[in-house]
Amino acid sequence: MGGPGLVTNQVEYVGSEDPRVADYRDLTDVGWRTKVEPGAGYFLAEGEKVILRALAAGYRPRSALMAEKWLPGLAAPLAAHDVTVLVADESVLRSIVGFRLHRGALAAFERKPRPPIADLIADASRLLLLEDLVDHTNVGLIVRTAAAFGIDAVLVSPRCADPYYRRSVKTSMGAVLTMPWTVAEPWPGTLTWLREAGFTLLGLTPDPAGVDIRSWHAAEGDRLALLLGTEGGGLSAEALAAVDVWLRIPMTSRVDSLNVAAAAAVACFAVTG
Repeated sequence: MGGPGLVTNQVEYVGSEDPRVADYRDLTDVGWRTKVEPGAGYFLAEGEKVILRALAAGYRPRSALMAEKWLPGLAAPLAAHDVTVLVADESVLRSIVGFRLHRGALAAFERKPRPPIADLIADASRLLLLEDLVDHTNVGLIVRTAAAFGIDAVLVSPRCADPYYRRSVKTSMGAVLTMPWTVAEPWPGTLTWLREAGFTLLGLTPDPAGVDIRSWHAAEGDRLALLLGTEGGGLSAEALAAVDVWLRIPMTSRVDSLNVAAAAAVACFAVTG
């Protein structure tokens, strides 16, 4: 049987033991997935919108796995890439991925090589740096926010959650696939290099010693690099020591901090306004 826009041998119905679904097995095992996917050079896009955005961004698909109802919207775009679309009913999909796949469609894409930092920042005036964030959802939300407010590129520390991980890609609604990003190695040595390249380093912190972000203003023509730290501890002592300005988001005494994704939205608006 074939789907709309595909030749017959490009759509195949599969069972849970089919070896061709290996890229999609056990998605709940985060520790294993975060090792196997980068090592094999692919990432997963979930949902019709994100899959279409990955295709539009020039990523090459390896395969796709979906419920039959998603074929009308995805068959023709995938057909242009001569990729096999694997189709299964919802119970089989659940047995493969490990949970109910609400959006019903997955595609495995080849990762693009990470660009050198020098290339990434050559024409940039606003950078966002993420230090050791461990939550993939937060990383995806932050990259989506960065894209919305006009950040030019994102740098992540070597221990930061992978922006290509499925949940990061999903919560960013595909923004991680169009936002220029790379890994900042060495860390925190990259900070010194960025300053030498002409960037003013801004560190977001709840410390009372920080400058109220409402009263801080960039000078005309400033190149700015905004640093965000871990969800719990914030920026490391090494990173805070390396930045030029500590920035603080004022808040009431009812909370001691904001979620890092919420804080990123406030800070990105401030540095790009």
